[in-house]
Amino acid sequence: LYFGQADKYGPLLNLKVGQKKTAAGSVSMAGFPFFQLDRFLKILVQDLNEYVAISEEFANSPSDAVKSGGLKNDRRVTRTITPGTLIDEKFMDPYENNFLLAIHVAHDREAVEPLAVGEVPTELKDASIPPSLSAKRIGLAWLDLSTGDFFTQVTSLCALASAAARIGPREIVFPEGMNEVVRESLLSILEQQRHLLTHHKTQLEGDSIEAWTPMLETEVIHSTRGTFTTEEVSAGCLLLSYVHERLQGSGIKLQSPIRRQDKETMSIDKNSMRALEVLGTSKEGLGGGKGSLLHTVRRTVTKSGTRLLRDWIASPSMSLNVINARLDLVSSCLEDRSFREEAVTLLKRSYDSQRLVQKFSLGRGDADDLVSLLRTIEAANGISRMLEKKTLPSNFPCEGNSTQMQSLLNLQNRLSLKGPNALADLIRASIDEEGLMESHRIEEDNADIVTIAQEVLHNEGTIEDQAAMSQVSKTKKKQSASIDADTEVQDTWILCKTASNVLERLHEALDGLKKDKASLTNRLRDDLQAQSLTLRWTPGLGYICHVKGIRDVSATLKTSTATRDVKTTKSTRSFHHSEWSSLGGRIDQAKMRIRAEEQRVLQELRQQVVLNLVKLRRNATVLDELDIGCAFATLAEEQGFVRPKLNIGLDHKIVGGRHPTVKLGLEEQGRAFVSNDCTIGERERIWLITGPNMAGKSTFLRQNALISILAQVGSFVPAEHAEIGLVDQIFTRVGSADNLFRDQSTFMVEMMETAAILNQATPQSFVIMDEIGRGTTPEDGIAVGFACLHHLYHKNRCRTLFATHFHSLADMTKDFVHLGCYCTDVAEGLGGSFSFVHRLRPGVNRSSHALKVARLAGVPQAAIETARTVLENFEAARPSQPDETTLLRAAAA
Repeated sequence: LYFGQADKYGPLLNLKVGQKKTAAGSVSMAGFPFFQLDRFLKILVQDLNEYVAISEEFANSPSDAVKSGGLKNDRRVTRTITPGTLIDEKFMDPYENNFLLAIHVAHDREAVEPLAVGEVPTELKDASIPPSLSAKRIGLAWLDLSTGDFFTQVTSLCALASAAARIGPREIVFPEGMNEVVRESLLSILEQQRHLLTHHKTQLEGDSIEAWTPMLETEVIHSTRGTFTTEEVSAGCLLLSYVHERLQGSGIKLQSPIRRQDKETMSIDKNSMRALEVLGTSKEGLGGGKGSLLHTVRRTVTKSGTRLLRDWIASPSMSLNVINARLDLVSSCLEDRSFREEAVTLLKRSYDSQRLVQKFSLGRGDADDLVSLLRTIEAANGISRMLEKKTLPSNFPCEGNSTQMQSLLNLQNRLSLKGPNALADLIRASIDEEGLMESHRIEEDNADIVTIAQEVLHNEGTIEDQAAMSQVSKTKKKQSASIDADTEVQDTWILCKTASNVLERLHEALDGLKKDKASLTNRLRDDLQAQSLTLRWTPGLGYICHVKGIRDVSATLKTSTATRDVKTTKSTRSFHHSEWSSLGGRIDQAKMRIRAEEQRVLQELRQQVVLNLVKLRRNATVLDELDIGCAFATLAEEQGFVRPKLNIGLDHKIVGGRHPTVKLGLEEQGRAFVSNDCTIGERERIWLITGPNMAGKSTFLRQNALISILAQVGSFVPAEHAEIGLVDQIFTRVGSADNLFRDQSTFMVEMMETAAILNQATPQSFVIMDEIGRGTTPEDGIAVGFACLHHLYHKNRCRTLFATHFHSLADMTKDFVHLGCYCTDVAEGLGGSFSFVHRLRPGVNRSSHALKVARLAGVPQAAIETARTVLENFEAARPSQPDETTLLRAAAA
């Protein structure tokens, strides 16, 4: 790092910033050893969201050397690393995708009026969307360079925030030259979620799907090209252009794009994703997502299986065929524990082949990656044999199990092993695993105390100290290069000698040269009468004959014309011998040819991996799905989950439902969870729930939403019985929060979320609303609460769980035929003791028992007595509540 970058990032990276005097003045500089690159890349790219350019040296051709003034090497930027373009960096989270998202906004015939300088519409200040833009079509394209996954989707501006929350991109790319009004709208939406935003001008020729082809493993099928909208194609071109520029044209092969459609999956908006803690939780002290739905249900044993599970949970399916196929697989795994345990054992032996294969598509795979791929192919073969045995007709005697057998047959039929097995045989015959392990052991041994000292000096020493340490390190390396033992270090090879015919001949030649060396050693020992003589190579002296002991061999050496004395000490003597110099050179040349041939064979193996790219990725997907099926079966067995029955109706019938995460949290504290039934649908579309604070209303609301999500993901659910009509959208209005930066009060945030529900919910949606109207006066709150219930009942007509402390709403909605009232309660005990009754019952509880909760929280008794007196006065003066007919007549007047 130099100049201003050294001053800015040196302290952030905990680097010493030095000054170097030059003709142009003092220059700030800081740096770190190359072996610590990943460590500092993590800080710069992942933590600070900075872009890092990687430059490498390339040998200049003779003509280029002349042009550059005699420079033998030239430095060029080979890649620019950004948060969204990570490939195989060691600091990447193996359990999450690293998505890069590109956004393209549709161009309208009527241009939107540009913003005046310094003027921002009020709607944008409030982080809402101008009505003229809310329905504007947006093209989305996103990919993960580490796996090759590539997706597209078309959505609207008002749904963009929810789409971004579901995808979870690390970086978002905008096109340059975007309309200012649209740009400000996008920024206002995405900056709230703290996404990294980048502007880019597309460099691809043409704005068509054909422009994608060079970066895809297979062309997009002609019959499906027409399904991609113009916005999606433009977003895809922008995305691939950005990737091409960041990778500096490095070859990359992405999977064929998958087009996502809104109606294919359940929509979980950003507020619901956060309120239900579907993918993560922000609670203090609960790192790693503990407490989230994903963390609670995760029993997967592979990294790629966990990533697929996250995708399923963020986008539950709307297809009964897909859901039931997943449930059939879970049932098969649940009913046959030995099958499940054997499958899990094989899956644990596999590796993250999605990311492994992608490394090979970029030419980055090494021998270790080939061995990992071999183990994965072997695991796939073992699973194929298991599936073949499991799907024998004798294992499914009942007709009712035919769908389960079909789910296993589908997995087996999707496995393509012919090409991968040939690749596995090639890898097995080529890679010397013992030699590979030995080379790793030597590398670890070489990481001695000097390396540790370098790191300490790097962090704490001055630049002069580091320079001095560098000299010591070089000296140590020179000394270690000279072998003190009589025996030479065994060469380690990562490929078998029989990996190729050329390699076999080269090893035979090397073995012959080693025999010649042994013969020469014995002959020289006899001629010089020096049994301690060894033939060596040192960096400073080259090929030498080395003699230990005090015996003087100078007389013999003087008579020989083939020797030349080079170094003598009190106890040793070194000299050159023409025959050894010639033989040693031939041995080194043979070793160089072997290593070059090994690299050539490795390159051929990489090409074979790329040729099997599609099959390996398909097989990896099958393993991931089986991993999730086994995980869901294990979860169902552990927690007593049952298989849900899904249909296209509008009923939601849950018997003995439980909150999946709260139940586990209570069990850790030694407490029991109280299950509850929930039957909303055609007969009762809305449940109006009242009851005390702390009695479980919010938990009941959330658990039913989570049960719907789990069911449509394809998991068994925490209940005794479950019949669920497909849910197209889940909406939540729970909790309280403000956004002071956007000048939004708690009540404003509440009303914005409420507006989204009332404007977007359909009869197939599932809505949970908790304490609507609590952020304002009781009168206003009751009015808002009643208006929401009235709109949900008459307009949206969706399944709704509505919890409130405004008990008068029960009286105001008594004429709502399809609305039911349910409540929780408090059980009074002796001496003022009490306990919460979490079991719901029909009826209305007109006391929230707030003073009991205040006493539990430690509010002073004097304050509680004052509150009790005021409450009694309120209750004495409370007037009767009007019914709905009276309210509507008054509103009409």
